[in-house]
Amino acid sequence: MLVVGLGPGSPLDRTVRAIQAINQSSVVVGYTPYVESLADLTDGKQLIVSGMKQERERCIAALQAADEGAVVALVSSGDPGVYGMAGLALELAQARQFNCAIEIIPGISAANTAAARLGAPLMLDYACISLSDLLIPWERIRRRIELLAEADMALALYNPRSTKRIKQLEETVEIMLRHRPATTPVGIVTAISAPEETITVTSLGSLLEQTITMRSLVIIGNSDTREIGGLLVTARGYCL
Repeated sequence: MLVVGLGPGSPLDRTVRAIQAINQSSVVVGYTPYVESLADLTDGKQLIVSGMKQERERCIAALQAADEGAVVALVSSGDPGVYGMAGLALELAQARQFNCAIEIIPGISAANTAAARLGAPLMLDYACISLSDLLIPWERIRRRIELLAEADMALALYNPRSTKRIKQLEETVEIMLRHRPATTPVGIVTAISAPEETITVTSLGSLLEQTITMRSLVIIGNSDTREIGGLLVTARGYCL
């Protein structure tokens, strides 16, 4: 079975390996919008699709098909090893004793794509944090944010805010402001690679005033991040 990272969404950001993996597969399994985005590659293939919060069921369906001898591509947005399907597929294969071989095909992550849109804000040490507490208790996430803020690391925030989940981003900003000035540069990229993509450069102190959704990725700079010509750059320390 191939666990394939599709990148941020645009066909231009698919890797050659990802395209080859889809082409050689007879079965493609994934979240409905992701599989639909592959319409140019999936003609004649069996498609197994499902909605949100059905990751476990998709993995099992893919593993079963692969165990029966099909060449299966389990697709994931971004990189499958970054908040994607790779880990769950490996865990379920062991727990359910599937015998199929599993290969992970990397993809371009949302954090790296957003960083490229914004300039170079992740040039030095950085961390990725998901603010979704569906699978991990918020107190555990909050503790990580506190430590990363103290460590002066640039921070890429996945799942920053939804219609029901507001306080997590507010608490994150509160924590960051205890360690960084309100003028710290921040970038927001929403709907990455989609026609409706938006890019916003703001500051930590003004972050909560911006439009931020589940489709947004937020990058908070560190003490070496600055704005140059509308782009964010985190200096590595080169002598200029």
